[in-house]
Amino acid sequence: MDLVALPSPDRLSDLQPGARSDPLENPVLAALTGRHREFADLRGRAARYQPDVTPFAGLPLDPTAADWADLAALSGPGGAAVLAGPRREAPAGWETGMDLPGVQMTGDALEVAPDPEAVRLGPADVPEMLDLVARTKPGPFLPRTVQLGTYLGIRRDGVLVAMAGERMRVPGGTEISAVCTDPAARGQGLAARLVRAVGAVIRERSERPFLHAAATNTTAIGLYERLGFTVSREVEFIGYRAPAVSPAG
Repeated sequence: MDLVALPSPDRLSDLQPGARSDPLENPVLAALTGRHREFADLRGRAARYQPDVTPFAGLPLDPTAADWADLAALSGPGGAAVLAGPRREAPAGWETGMDLPGVQMTGDALEVAPDPEAVRLGPADVPEMLDLVARTKPGPFLPRTVQLGTYLGIRRDGVLVAMAGERMRVPGGTEISAVCTDPAARGQGLAARLVRAVGAVIRERSERPFLHAAATNTTAIGLYERLGFTVSREVEFIGYRAPAVSPAG
């Protein structure tokens, strides 16, 4: 795969117009061209997380045909990529799969607090984390997602029953993600405790917590609102499949 060199920080505005003023408008590209460059594959103005990290990809808010061609080259023939943010209409040859309306929420009023029962999760815990994700379906979580930031969990009788962690990291902010609780342990406030605990880690860096939720998941949105999050914008999570034939033919 022909990848360009990673851009320097002063090129971020070239890759993502408006990124310096509001990185949350296009958080995937802001993360991949900034604090998460070590996890990025980049070509031109297109970017994507490495395939075993997360399926998210980034394009400018106003992508050109060349930007889509670069994303196709990064994805490979028939490869999948998930875009988040405002809707972007793909050119002919691309297929659309998942099309999920969502919301972005910012936690300026989140009351953070470390949790004495929460433990730090790492690579050795990935099998347990993947098993919990398979049971609860909080969203994409892959073998190397844990490397994106701090992940905290709560165990009962040695079994991981709840977790939450950090995913996209943009200038001045970090996303809280993978918030999930085993069905048998729900109703105990574990998710709320872990969101506050991960929020405490983020605030220690003087950063702003934010998160995303499916617009239809009113239960989760209600919980986040009670914790101090507010809806900042509507977003679309759209899964695309690149043309079966690469741009190079």
